[in-house]
Amino acid sequence: MSIELVICDCDGVLVDSEIIACRVDAEELGQRGFPDYTLEIVLRRFAGMSQHDMIASIEKETGLTIGGDFARAVERRVQEAISTDLQALPGAAEVIGSLALRKCVASSSRPDKLDLALSVTGLRKYFDPYIFSSVLVDRGKPAPDLFFYAAAQMGVPPQRACVIEDSIAGVTAAIAAGMPVVGFVGGSHCSSQHADSLLALGAAAIVSHWSEIPDVIGRLN
Repeated sequence: MSIELVICDCDGVLVDSEIIACRVDAEELGQRGFPDYTLEIVLRRFAGMSQHDMIASIEKETGLTIGGDFARAVERRVQEAISTDLQALPGAAEVIGSLALRKCVASSSRPDKLDLALSVTGLRKYFDPYIFSSVLVDRGKPAPDLFFYAAAQMGVPPQRACVIEDSIAGVTAAIAAGMPVVGFVGGSHCSSQHADSLLALGAAAIVSHWSEIPDVIGRLN
């Protein structure tokens, strides 16, 4: 069955924001008495997950409460950084604009952060109004709920949707949804081992630049 829909993650796929968000998370965690959750750990374990799920995991592991104002503090700092520093990943606008397929965004980010990131980088016009946040489903990535939701909203069977993802949580969610997934490792947060991790989870291919994506999708058809 041919690919009809491309579902794009946002952070680390369309925009180079994952490193910004994870750095702020790690700094805030350190200031609140969680020094073991370094930037490296946050990137490896929690990139692609909703902040709600990250907080729940850390509090379960440590038996400690992070604080009710953590999310607001992080959101304020991340939005400031996005407003001034955020860039689209090279080639994203050109490739998205030229793809003769339906397109949408499915992201773990909250709607306000997602809207800001896509607006600041000029990418919103390529997807609007098909921009879906994990707040719309009961379970975020690595559960498949958000990808099922996006495909249903677009009227496309899951097996005809191709996901572009950079995170372990996102690739896991796409595989669980029965969707072919392309692992994107072009973000500044990706380590040299990241490609192997995504392949091991079941990514159909790995790309490091948006210019590679049309050929990869063509091979999946």
